[in-house]
Amino acid sequence: MASLLALLSSGFWGSADYHAGNLSKRFPAIAVLALTQAIGFITGITLVVISHSWNATALGSHGYLIPGILAGLFGYVGLMSLYSGLSTGRMGVVSPISSLGALIPLAYAIFVRGDHLSTILTIGVAIALLGGFLASGPEFSQGVPLRPLLFALSAAFFFGAALVCMAIGSKSSALMTMTTMRATTFVIGIGLFIRFRNVGGLGRAQLPLLIYIGVADFAANLLLGVATTKGLVSIAMVLGSLYPVVTALLAYLLLHERLHKLQYVGVFFAVTGVSIISAAS
Repeated sequence: MASLLALLSSGFWGSADYHAGNLSKRFPAIAVLALTQAIGFITGITLVVISHSWNATALGSHGYLIPGILAGLFGYVGLMSLYSGLSTGRMGVVSPISSLGALIPLAYAIFVRGDHLSTILTIGVAIALLGGFLASGPEFSQGVPLRPLLFALSAAFFFGAALVCMAIGSKSSALMTMTTMRATTFVIGIGLFIRFRNVGGLGRAQLPLLIYIGVADFAANLLLGVATTKGLVSIAMVLGSLYPVVTALLAYLLLHERLHKLQYVGVFFAVTGVSIISAAS
């Protein structure tokens, strides 16, 4: 069950990133991010009201509030770092490095939570992580400029830290953790709107796509949070980090973008790693 939820999380994340990336080619990325985060917040509030989840423990060592706030802040800084890196360097350098943020929650799960992986699971995890990295389309043949590299490393660190906070908060309530996370980014978005007083030209025509991105992104977070409570955190985090594979495949299928040879290898490795993990679990 945990593996399936984590894979579904990757599916939602990858599709949300694909559509958000396309939308950001025509509208300011910061506007797309702010509006989709607001929609995610509305989605979370709706689910909380329906499920009566507000009774979950909020404060203390097992509460969701502080981890949720930190996850929102870390995630937002990670996205800003990613967008800044993509605007100053090649996507083939920035995106693969930022995807390595999955190593942080993996280390947390093994060294702090005490997850024990068998030899076959370790092999599956390593192959899956390599597949996600290669599917991002790494292009290092022309060197790695310092500024984009720093932004990419910043994105990896803050994405990884956000995932750790999500796992911690989900021990109390995955839904309340993700809703708190979106509430934090919603407040940031309000601040940006007050500062710039526009939504970057986004209008009613883009609303259906914005709704999908916001709901899919929230669903991805929620499913991954639940997955960490149903099985090994390490496995859930690795499988949840395979979203670059989904984004690359959607670009290939819908935009007819040509995949690099390494991306084909990455997709193969990702599928192989998932298969090994599923068989060993």
